[in-house]
Amino acid sequence: MRSTILVTGGAGFIGSHTTVALQEAGYRVVILDNLCNSKPDVLDRIAQITGIKPEFVEGDVRNDRGLDRLFETHAIAAVMHFAGLKAVGESTGQPLRYYDNNVSGSVHLLQAMDQASIKTLVFSSSATVYGDPQKLPLAEDHPRSATNPYGHSKLMVEDILEDLYRATPGWRIARLRYFNPVGAHPSGLIGESPQGVPNNLMPYIAQVAAGRHPRLKVFGNDYDTPDGTGVRDYIHVMDLAHGHVAALKYCEHAAQELLTVNLGTGRGYSVLEMIRAFEHASQKSIAYDIVARRPGDIGACWADTRLAAEKLGWHADKGIAEMCNDAWRWENVPT
Repeated sequence: MRSTILVTGGAGFIGSHTTVALQEAGYRVVILDNLCNSKPDVLDRIAQITGIKPEFVEGDVRNDRGLDRLFETHAIAAVMHFAGLKAVGESTGQPLRYYDNNVSGSVHLLQAMDQASIKTLVFSSSATVYGDPQKLPLAEDHPRSATNPYGHSKLMVEDILEDLYRATPGWRIARLRYFNPVGAHPSGLIGESPQGVPNNLMPYIAQVAAGRHPRLKVFGNDYDTPDGTGVRDYIHVMDLAHGHVAALKYCEHAAQELLTVNLGTGRGYSVLEMIRAFEHASQKSIAYDIVARRPGDIGACWADTRLAAEKLGWHADKGIAEMCNDAWRWENVPT
């Protein structure tokens, strides 16, 4: 058994899949989650996949006393930080909630880590920090900006991490800018399970295919893209999870590090392409309506992935068919 890793937000979509990847790589995992957008039964599902049930602490990264207790009672070697709100559209209507959870929560976590002398962190950042792309594909040296409060919150935490790294010796930090995670574990036991109406495309498509919603809303068909709908770099969540493990191993072997890399596939798919791919996977017809663009959305976005390959020896292996097949399998698992 390797080191013990704290995974904040580990009961959520990306956190749960990364927990599986960590356990399969031999790490011990402690999950901290307030269950605001996840369910505790994911722990048993992780155990079905890996044979190991991760230790779970229900709590919030903004709770200083709870963080101190956690670090006092567990020999944590590193932290993977996923605990954040992530819906672009929702963030434009609730900016204070996003800054409180994403920015203030990260500051509280970093203070507790510093107090406990834990200085290895893998941070869940986002391609939203690139704003409206000036050129594609997006490389890590692209100018940063943000078009919505969610993106601003990620950009602010990135800056906080850089300031911390430069001010305090010994920190080993990976800022992983990932693009659009989709799919599910191939077992069908864990996947994306948003509470309420989904904010992201893939789970909404899946729920329409399953008959849980009558139609999909396609936000805008007048972008400067081949079919007018938004183009995104969709990455299978298990590829993303393995990218986090690769980043952790990279940091473990560094004396001091501030690593910033994209995690994506390097190509984009439009909304209409995703609909057609999901229709093929599910053998269902996906009804949709074209509606107005959402505030803060951009037309196209995909990654330059060369740095991740160079630094981490990592690249995405799974294509759009596996993304849709695995998401559909998860949608059909009894709950």
